[in-house]
Amino acid sequence: MIDPVKTKRQEVKMLNRKLLELSGVLNVESFDSEEFLLETECGFLAIKGQNLHIKNLNLEQGLVAIEGLVHGLTYLDANANEKSKSFLGKLFK
Repeated sequence: MIDPVKTKRQEVKMLNRKLLELSGVLNVESFDSEEFLLETECGFLAIKGQNLHIKNLNLEQGLVAIEGLVHGLTYLDANANEKSKSFLGKLFK
């Protein structure tokens, strides 16, 4: 049986592409007005858009709210192999 304490959980809530609320966030790796990179319980998440900014941040509870025009959300598989590391390095220099 799966241990509920170790189960990864993340909720993503978006309102009209202008407000994005996320749970299960471990860390904000990098951000600017066009792209955020978040470390979440389900892997690294890249958020792309325009005029993006943090509305609310509470890493103790794992909550982040981002405002702006959201163009896309992409989960990045950051496996231990060199291909993933070089991909992430190139993507977020």
